[in-house]
Amino acid sequence: MTDKLTPNGIVQDEPLLWEKGRKGKTGFSMPRTEIGPSDLDSNLIRKDLDLPDLSEVDVIRHYTRLSQWNFALDAGSYPLGSCTMKYNPKINDKLAGLAGFTESHPLLRSNQTQGILRIMYELEQLLCEITGMEAVSLQPAAGAHGELAGMLIFSAYHRNKNSKRNKILIPDTAHGTNPASAALCGFKSVPIRSGDDGILHPEQVRELMDEETAGIMITNPNTLGLFEENIEEIARIVHEKDGLVYADGANMNAIMGIVKPGQIGVDVMHLNLHKTFSTPHGGGGPGAGPVCVKSQLEPFLPVPRIRKDDDTYSLESDYSLSIGKLHAFFGNVGVLIRAYAYIMTMSSEGLKKASQLAVLNANYIKAGLQETYYLPFDKTCMHECVFSDKDLKEKGITTLDVAKRLMDYGVHPPTIYFPLIVNGALMIEPTETESKEDLDRMIAVFKKIAEEESADPELLHSAPRNCKRKRLDEVTAARKPCLTGC
Repeated sequence: MTDKLTPNGIVQDEPLLWEKGRKGKTGFSMPRTEIGPSDLDSNLIRKDLDLPDLSEVDVIRHYTRLSQWNFALDAGSYPLGSCTMKYNPKINDKLAGLAGFTESHPLLRSNQTQGILRIMYELEQLLCEITGMEAVSLQPAAGAHGELAGMLIFSAYHRNKNSKRNKILIPDTAHGTNPASAALCGFKSVPIRSGDDGILHPEQVRELMDEETAGIMITNPNTLGLFEENIEEIARIVHEKDGLVYADGANMNAIMGIVKPGQIGVDVMHLNLHKTFSTPHGGGGPGAGPVCVKSQLEPFLPVPRIRKDDDTYSLESDYSLSIGKLHAFFGNVGVLIRAYAYIMTMSSEGLKKASQLAVLNANYIKAGLQETYYLPFDKTCMHECVFSDKDLKEKGITTLDVAKRLMDYGVHPPTIYFPLIVNGALMIEPTETESKEDLDRMIAVFKKIAEEESADPELLHSAPRNCKRKRLDEVTAARKPCLTGC
């Protein structure tokens, strides 16, 4: 069936369950029994419940309609640049949902959780192999949590050497949480401008790296979707001043099986398992942001650590140089199990192929749209491509207008207005899980919207038109959020 690129969207006004309820409706049928009725003790009966009477079909349709107002990876493409919203295989959900995992209480003794501890230990070893690092902690519960752990390790390392360091170098192409993570650990962020080609150059780092600088935080590939080609020389410069190199591994999806950061000068990095390793992402967690280090930094990893003695696994906290606990329990173990299942299913060759396809898809999008939207860095990208609003401004159109209009065509908007070094950025990351047919449709939608920009710009100014909620007041929504559906 040919897709006519007709704007579509589900529009349904759904009342509250209390408004749908009608006296006498019921959602269940009591089985027949020979046992007669018996009155409950009046103290056991609650009289203040305000619950509607509903049939089963009322309840099912209500929550199905509510789910249709949201957008998810199971509904369509979700090309959020730098967020790697790729499809989550259902087999991983099924495995993580096994009763032996879901019914395991965090306070059980180690001898009662050997299976889970073994999976976690083996996951650490797999992440070491993938990254070229030498030790891993699964403690961090999100990417920013992993960044915080990395900066705490920086601080502990220099403190243990009686070296007073108070600055961190952070490129303008780094992820936005990097400066915050550094500041939380007492470091002052020193910005570095990338070159005209969108990557860092050694002379820029050499000029700023001194004995007061703890190290550098590099996102590689960076937020322009470009690989930092000078990373080895930059690492050498930082190491000469006894600094450390931190790699934000959020974009590892582009280089799995191709580049091992630990072999090109990186000392510490975190990984977003809820991105690169295809586990659920968003909604406030739980996520997983394991921190990976080279051997000289292993003593500083958070506790508890997972230790293997012969065929027995245990959680150990007796590490005097450790930065301590990051949270009370491994409450995100379900995410860890999903990542383990994904890696074991894919194998090393499969992970490499995933990265190759992610890069191929991003470059396919770039090639398909570079004649339609302005491309500030016209070079081979990695996992994502970034366009700007340079040509849109001339037509009185904003990046936000394009993003909102995409929703009318059933395409989730990409990341917009980031990275900040690109004005009005449209940051598109299709990931490897999108087919050529899906990419072709996405490109066609972007081009259709470009035609509308000239023919009828009001279509964009008033978008979205077919979604449950129309154009929001972005400023008021940010400053005075209403979380109750008002």
